Amino acid sequence: MHTDLSPVIAATAQWLTRAYPASGGALAEALCEVQARQAVTVAARLRYPTPMDVALLGVAGPGGSARLDRITGADGATPIDADADVWRTWVDEVVASWAACLLTDPALAEPAVAALAGGGPSAGTPAEFRRLLAPDDTDRRAAALLRHPDLVAPVAALHHAGLTARLDPGQALVA
Repeated sequence: MHTDLSPVIAATAQWLTRAYPASGGALAEALCEVQARQAVTVAARLRYPTPMDVALLGVAGPGGSARLDRITGADGATPIDADADVWRTWVDEVVASWAACLLTDPALAEPAVAALAGGGPSAGTPAEFRRLLAPDDTDRRAAALLRHPDLVAPVAALHHAGLTARLDPGQALVA
């Protein structure tokens, strides 16, 4: 059983960069991947904030990319080697949706990173997530598809309400 979120973060970031690839060469691909990984890291830490949450994820599994593939139209491709796509089983739909929200809406990204800063062991600093919070022109060009609100809207809309509820500090718990 995995004791951290690294398999989910790696697979979900890979799914995002394959669904919304960079254009412009190796540097653009690397910058796009960094931005996706930062957004997915924040989203995963928000979604699974405690060691118990991570342990339960390890037992139940994240759900895979099937629904996301259908939404983006990638479900029709038949893999040549079925084992090559095993990583897709580690994609977390909610984390991918939240990451898409963070990449396309700076008004959500800042409070999301701030929520981690007060979160103990899963905390992060704004400097750690600079490319997510303050992308420069090169970052924006590299991740033009990944950060385009209209293109990622179908994925972002899936769990947008859950992210905004998670970031609302005044929300009362309902039994």
